[in-house]
Amino acid sequence: MSKSLKRVRATLEAAGVTPEIRETALARTAVDAATALDCAVDQIAKSIVLRGENSGAALLFITAGAQQVDLEQAAALAGEPLAKADAALIRAQTGFAIGGVAPLGHITPPRAWFDRNLLQFPLVWAAAGTPHHVFCLQPQKMAQLSGAQVADFTVASEIM
Repeated sequence: MSKSLKRVRATLEAAGVTPEIRETALARTAVDAATALDCAVDQIAKSIVLRGENSGAALLFITAGAQQVDLEQAAALAGEPLAKADAALIRAQTGFAIGGVAPLGHITPPRAWFDRNLLQFPLVWAAAGTPHHVFCLQPQKMAQLSGAQVADFTVASEIM
């Protein structure tokens, strides 16, 4: 078991959650993950990491699968302009590689926001620290454990 997967499992167990972690075929996209899990695309909680242009910090936006981060709305929440985070910043702050970033279990927990669209489901699925592992959780609990503030910062993805 990878260190990243162990960290996610330990975070969930420390919170009193018995995690259901599944190994999937490569699920780097929300559509792939939803197909593998036989769920709605918006039940996939994507962890989008952006970089604050003023602070240089990694900021986490947990987004429903068929949505994309609206940079203007996200920047207003963050209080600074945002840019794409590079792999080195993501790995250094979260401890995860791109494609496996979990919404929780980060080495250094980032400021985080949680897409209100995820709250419509009884369970949502997210990366469990690797591109091949996912876990499910009630969305309210995921927001709580990730330290994320529920907010509106998305628009429907054009690829859906």
